[in-house]
Amino acid sequence: MNVDNIGVEKYSVSQLFNQDESFVYEVPKYQREYKWRVREWEALYDDLTENGAGYFLGSVICINKSRTIETRYEVVDGQQRLTTISIFLAAIYNALQAYKNCLDEEQMQDMILLKRRLVAKKSKDAIRLVPQTQKHNLDDYIGLLTKLGIAQGKKAPQNAGNRRIFRAYNYFKKRLEESCAQDHDPVAKIFEIYDLLTKAIVVAIYVPSHSDAYKLFESLNNRGTPLTAIDLVKNLLLACVDEKGGNVDDYFDKWNDILDFVGEEDAVQERFFRQNYNAFRRSLNAPFVTDGRLLPLGPIATRSTMLDIYERLVKKDPFEFIDELRTSAEAYGKILLTNTDGISARVKQSFVDLQRVQGAPSYMLMLYLLKRGKDLEIDDSIIAAVNELLVKFFVRRNLTNTPPTMDLARMFMSFVDEVEDANLKGRQLLEKLRERLIVSSANDEVFEASLRGPLYEDNPDLVRFMLCMLAQDGMTDESIDLWRQTESGQYVWTIEHIFPQGKNIPQSWVDMIAGGDLVKAREYRSEYVHMLGNLTITGYNSKLSNFSFESKRDRKDQKGLYIGYRNGINLNADICDKDKWTIDEIKSRTETLAKRIIAKFDIKAEKCVGD
Repeated sequence: MNVDNIGVEKYSVSQLFNQDESFVYEVPKYQREYKWRVREWEALYDDLTENGAGYFLGSVICINKSRTIETRYEVVDGQQRLTTISIFLAAIYNALQAYKNCLDEEQMQDMILLKRRLVAKKSKDAIRLVPQTQKHNLDDYIGLLTKLGIAQGKKAPQNAGNRRIFRAYNYFKKRLEESCAQDHDPVAKIFEIYDLLTKAIVVAIYVPSHSDAYKLFESLNNRGTPLTAIDLVKNLLLACVDEKGGNVDDYFDKWNDILDFVGEEDAVQERFFRQNYNAFRRSLNAPFVTDGRLLPLGPIATRSTMLDIYERLVKKDPFEFIDELRTSAEAYGKILLTNTDGISARVKQSFVDLQRVQGAPSYMLMLYLLKRGKDLEIDDSIIAAVNELLVKFFVRRNLTNTPPTMDLARMFMSFVDEVEDANLKGRQLLEKLRERLIVSSANDEVFEASLRGPLYEDNPDLVRFMLCMLAQDGMTDESIDLWRQTESGQYVWTIEHIFPQGKNIPQSWVDMIAGGDLVKAREYRSEYVHMLGNLTITGYNSKLSNFSFESKRDRKDQKGLYIGYRNGINLNADICDKDKWTIDEIKSRTETLAKRIIAKFDIKAEKCVGD
């Protein structure tokens, strides 16, 4: 970001809406609609009237889009604030209009100048602020100013009074009326509030590009809802489509298709955009190669470089860009299971397992394989086998932290390069990936040592995944779904500490585990309670942990079904016939489960999980 091209100024509202200058603040098409509600309107009004002149209202970020004599600013952050200030000014104008016969010559002139803050002097319909078009924002705003006699335009569309623009106006109108009713000189009160608003301070930041705008968001604490990098890519894309004569509505629909596949979570959207570039960086860079540099857009898309990269891609060819991106999103949707068209049961389950084992860093590789599958001679069986191999890898990686998180993206990118350089296809590709993952992973000795430690304390989700995978081996009761959740998101089947993990150890456990010695029982709890051998799966029961071993073993629900260790899950087969539970039992069971996990998640084994 070149700070020399950025203008940062502290303006009063009167300067920001200077009646003597020719300018327009324009909110881009398809940006978020006006969203402020009573809570924000109330805070703005109260903050202004309860504080002195010069109250700080926040900041706005604009891209200078001026091309003619008229100054035009594209508002990329702060539209909620600017729109609300404009509506507040309109409400003040209306309040003064009601007392027009009481105004002196100077006050009449001030009212005319107020009007010029909202509409340019040379034209009766050149509004200073141009809201975006969603939810009728632009039509409602013009309709409001027309109704108040501030502008000459179309009347407000049907039901405008029920939407945000008019509701905001009516809120400020009511508050002004209440303030006037409590004052012996209502005109003076209106001008007092007007003075407070126009002297309030806004920091205006003017930048040359969308990329620079986004980089500023991380360091600003605005009252409004800041745009994400993905919002800015969308705005830039649609602006370029519009400039090049494309149908903006059609491409907005394509953009929404992309978000339907990727989902609404900002973090997931950002990850998709990063991984899409990292997966296809060579082909995406090809049109930009001029001086021998293979990756002129950058070697990797990170959170800080992503917007620079996509800004250049969009400007190069917005039409090809969005079509290619939609194809990527469709493939990514298969990974996320938002797009299950043509997915076999095995492939679907392999993607479910990859999600559960926290394998998101590998989605970049899977996106590449899915999108290029035909050329790479990859069918469903290869996709499932790759997923199952990755599940093994991430069990080991997430337990040992080898390789470290920061190396994962580059590892998968490097493998994509190898696929292209060596022209790897089909089964050969799968085996080369296995070789890469074996070299990158912790060895069996390190993996086994981690399995013997207090692993639940560091990664309970991974422990649950491993235990559920073991429990599913040989499971014949199809009614048991170890991943089923209640409406509130609580797992029906949960991890149970056999020797309780709570600080207050029940006396029955003190007697069993430590021969009645409370101090020793606490030492044992600290050292052994989170070890693999002390963990199992039972039906959820918040009181189960406090029971004696016998009660936990034999516990039934109201229907007479076992929910303790005799619940029929094979993971509990070595517990349900025990008469007592000791440290030796924990150690022995830890060894047994560790060996089962090592065998089940053996990367070297050619037969993958699910075969």
